Amino acid sequence: MFGHKIIPFEQAAAFFQKIRGSSKRIVQCHGTFDLIHPGLVTHLESARQKGDVLVVTMVADSSIPANEEQPHFEEVLRAKNLTALQSVDYVVVVPHPTSLEAIASVRPHVYCISSEASMLSGDDDHTEETSLLASFGGEPVYLEASGYSAPKLINLLNHLPGQIRAESRSLAARYSPQKFKRIIEQFSKLRVLILGDTIFDRYSYVKVQGLTSKNRILSGRFLSEHTDPGGALAVARHIRQFTSHIQMVSVVGTEPWVDPAIRADLSAEQDLFIRDSRLTTILKHRYVEPVAQGKEMNKLFSVNYIDAEPPPSDIIDQVLHKVSQAMPNADLVVVTDFGHGIMAPAVRELVQNNARFLALNCQTNSHNHGFNIINHQYRRCDCFSLDEQEMLLSCARRGINHHVELEALRARMGARNAWLTRGGVETLGIDDHQNAHRWPPLEPTVTDTVGAGDAFFSVVAMAAAQEVPIDLSTFLGQLAGGQAVKIVGNSEPISKEDLLKSGLSLLNC
Repeated sequence: MFGHKIIPFEQAAAFFQKIRGSSKRIVQCHGTFDLIHPGLVTHLESARQKGDVLVVTMVADSSIPANEEQPHFEEVLRAKNLTALQSVDYVVVVPHPTSLEAIASVRPHVYCISSEASMLSGDDDHTEETSLLASFGGEPVYLEASGYSAPKLINLLNHLPGQIRAESRSLAARYSPQKFKRIIEQFSKLRVLILGDTIFDRYSYVKVQGLTSKNRILSGRFLSEHTDPGGALAVARHIRQFTSHIQMVSVVGTEPWVDPAIRADLSAEQDLFIRDSRLTTILKHRYVEPVAQGKEMNKLFSVNYIDAEPPPSDIIDQVLHKVSQAMPNADLVVVTDFGHGIMAPAVRELVQNNARFLALNCQTNSHNHGFNIINHQYRRCDCFSLDEQEMLLSCARRGINHHVELEALRARMGARNAWLTRGGVETLGIDDHQNAHRWPPLEPTVTDTVGAGDAFFSVVAMAAAQEVPIDLSTFLGQLAGGQAVKIVGNSEPISKEDLLKSGLSLLNC
């Protein structure tokens, strides 16, 4: 019905040049425009008042990067919905991922930017747009928010549980969107030293065919596999999404596949690894079934490649030397102790005595169960996180009051902040002023829990080092964990942009 409003991208430059020649003032809005909601209608109506002709340029399906959130509606429907709005004069579907090509094709007098887009990206991220506009006399205009937004509408449609909605509104009363974004952006200034066991996770996908007829062995047909950085290296990948000022000390073997895997995530300046042929690079090989939509991954069994003994003393001496050199320049030292040997007594003492701010995650796993207990291995830290099993082991009893025991452990460790993650139940955060904050899980559907605790710890460690209050730091950790449980293992790090979007969405619910 409104097909005449849609201008092919290839014809747009010439078409709008004629309109400019008629002395009409062209206004442009650009984006994905997935959902038509009250906030968007108000935004476009406000934009239309800035000139004579409103052009809406919309990113094509094929131009939205795979690692970004995909629109719910295909481009044909998105364009059709926009043409139905009275305020919109023309729509152009743009086969490019950035706004620059769209601006160049329209050459508007006014380019309108929503306050929501500005909040997510920051004014600095519009520098190229502003420069391009200036080259032909255009100007950017920031339009105020209407009180409605796509994230808010999505929250309403997703029927957020009452507890999450109540907690989000309570948090929003204390932290504006601007303050929330500013706190996360401050992480970029942190200089972080990561120290701990590097573990690689290999996932082999098999199609289970049943049991063999003679020996009753589970039989499966191999489909595919991938190997991902885990352990302390996974934590480094998460932290690197927020600050580039990182260095990492760890130990690995000299297997030919190891160096390329490390170099994919760390530059030469960030890489303080010790490589030694006497060591076996830790590899945890899981055989799993393909992920079913909306269901947790079904893991069949695991084989671990790991040395039975800790690294030799001369390797520990090298660790001590590298840490001693790097630590004075670090605002935050992040220790991820999986009990596989790098955190020898001398290394533990070095960081406890000299780290400016020490964030600790002392983990229990099948290899070290009962031997790597936080309050047996360490005497102090500035913040820590642990899961329920690790909490029970530190108390040496069951049936505990989680709040009471976490506070007792925090006080014993002299920590400013402490967190207890209880999977699908809740996460509890406590600070040294007796403030406590609880958050329910934010993600109801789980793909894989492996790596979720590491993602949580990575974010709360940075928040604690920046003295972010316990209510907001716990929320940030939950956002990170919610992302991580949708990722298979550590196949990709959490996204700062997604954390910002999901956080702002919940604060706006």
